[in-house]
Amino acid sequence: NLGGLTMVRIGALALLPCAAALSMSMSVAQPSSMSISMSASSDGSEEVPLLLRAARGETVERTPVWMMRQAGRHMQVYRDLVKKYPTFRERSEIPEASYEISLQPYESYKTDGVILFSDILTPLPAMGVDFQISEAGGISIEPIRNREAFCRMTEAGAFEPEKKCAFVGEVLTKLREHLKGTGATLLGFVGLPFTLGTYLIEGATGLKTGFAEMRGLRESDPELTHDILSLLADRIAQYAIYQIDSGAQVIQVFDSWAGHLEPEEFDVWAAPYQKRVVQAIKEARPEVPVIIYMAPDTYSKGGALIERLAASGVNVVSVDHTIEIDEARQRLDEAGFAHVGLQGNLDPKILCDGSPEEIVAKAKEILSKAGNTGHVMNLGHGIEATTPEPSAALFITTVQEYAH
Repeated sequence: NLGGLTMVRIGALALLPCAAALSMSMSVAQPSSMSISMSASSDGSEEVPLLLRAARGETVERTPVWMMRQAGRHMQVYRDLVKKYPTFRERSEIPEASYEISLQPYESYKTDGVILFSDILTPLPAMGVDFQISEAGGISIEPIRNREAFCRMTEAGAFEPEKKCAFVGEVLTKLREHLKGTGATLLGFVGLPFTLGTYLIEGATGLKTGFAEMRGLRESDPELTHDILSLLADRIAQYAIYQIDSGAQVIQVFDSWAGHLEPEEFDVWAAPYQKRVVQAIKEARPEVPVIIYMAPDTYSKGGALIERLAASGVNVVSVDHTIEIDEARQRLDEAGFAHVGLQGNLDPKILCDGSPEEIVAKAKEILSKAGNTGHVMNLGHGIEATTPEPSAALFITTVQEYAH
């Protein structure tokens, strides 16, 4: 899961017989002599949270920090809650469960970001596609590989997240109210069209087969594949805006599996739909920063595609741990993306298996290289389930006590 993190499109559809129905107590370093923004909200009611300011590219008094997949199995309080809510969908779709889980890492570590406990697949039933997630993380979906199957989505009626995903809005609204005045930032998230499309077409994660079904449909029926991605783009942008209107202050978009695409394929099947979603969010809610993340894969390791991610129009690129943060900064600067911030990128294996000394040293190295302008500290991937809680706490404390 993503908000937890499972690992983790507009345009005309071809005219179809079924298309008529078509309509995501720690000490704080003292401020340096640099100019530091402590801007207030537009109504003057409260200061803009630290992470939100950093995501906007402002120079901040210290680097904010949270962890992808921070709410979940590495925490004993989460594992205890599984006894009461035995399935992932119960934990992510019953409002009181999602609310409690979302807050668990904040209550334990005082992270600067609180992310909704949910999944990138959560809005699919509202689009006419049901799914199952096993406790081992296995995904099961009745696949969409032809026009007839695609009608399940086009005939599902209008996508209305405020009605069909009302539990998401309820949790975000409660979280935003709970966090008011704490200095923490509330994050929502969505999956991007290519990654969601792989689940729809594969009927599963697709890693074991190298996304063979997705590749096959791209080759045999590229028009249908584009139509699926276009429909997802429209609805995912709508879902992200719904999350913002419900309380999310930052949106992270995940194209987790796009890294298995060669660069030329990425430009056709991932990049255009990333841009469509980000553009739609920006046009509707321009004040909300958007962060993009893609997992390290065959063609994305070493930050191979970070310039393409920055070109999507986001505020921040969340980089994985296979590239040094200063190299990522230099490359984006040289490519004309000096205005785009960075998030990351401690190796989650260091956090899981490293000594306290190793965790502190690597965290400080990243902070030193990244500076205190336009950087949000995070991991290079989701936190591993076997990560000791004291290690996670040490990471958060180290970042929050670091003086630039």
